[in-house]
Amino acid sequence: MDTQAPIDPFAVTTEDQLRAVYDQPLEGPLKKVTHRVEATARAWIAASPFCILSTVGARGVHATPRGDAPGFVAVEPDGSLLIPDRRGNNRLDAYRDILEDNRVSVIFFVPGASEVLRVHGTARITSDPALCSRFVERGKAPATVLVVTVSELFMQCAKSIMRSRLWGGAPRPAGLPTMGQLIASHRADGQVDPAAYDREAPERLNQTMY
Repeated sequence: MDTQAPIDPFAVTTEDQLRAVYDQPLEGPLKKVTHRVEATARAWIAASPFCILSTVGARGVHATPRGDAPGFVAVEPDGSLLIPDRRGNNRLDAYRDILEDNRVSVIFFVPGASEVLRVHGTARITSDPALCSRFVERGKAPATVLVVTVSELFMQCAKSIMRSRLWGGAPRPAGLPTMGQLIASHRADGQVDPAAYDREAPERLNQTMY
C-alpha cells in the first residue's frame, strides 16, 4: 500500500512564493523596531503578569509559559531582563535549549490590552544566590534566574487578540502606554504622532481585521 503523502500543488516552499501570496509590509511595521528597553517598554513589562518564552535546541522548539504578579520580570538599568524560574514540572525544556542555543524570544501580555510586546535576544542561566534572593515569594527563592540580553523589541498589533476576544471585554489597565506611544518611542525617525495614531487606530483595525 502506498503511504506516501499526496503532493500539495500549492505548497509554499520559497520566499518568492511566500511574497507572491502576501502584500508587501508597510513602512510602519518595518520601522517600529528598537534595540533598547526604553521607558514605555519598561512600563509594559512592569504591567505584565504573563509571558511566553520561546527557545530552540536539538530536541526541537519549545514555547513555555511564565507568570506571576505584574512586574515579576525585572528590567535592569542596562536593559537586560531578569526572569525568575518559578517552581514547575522540572522538564527544563527551555533551559536545556538555552544551553545549546542561547537565542530566545519573549512575548509579554497585559490583560485588557490587545497589543503584545515582542522581545528578541540571547539568554544565560544563573543560580547566583544574591540574584535569586531578589525574587523570593512565600519564602521561596527561584532555583535560577534567566538573564536576557535584548537585541530588538517591538509591539505586535492588536488584531489577533481582538479577533480572539481573549480578555472578554476586560478594561485596559489605567496608565498603560498606548500603541501610539509605544510605536513613537520605538521608531527612530520621530515620524509618528502618538495621539493621531491612537485616534485613527480603531477604524483602521476594524477595516483590516480580516
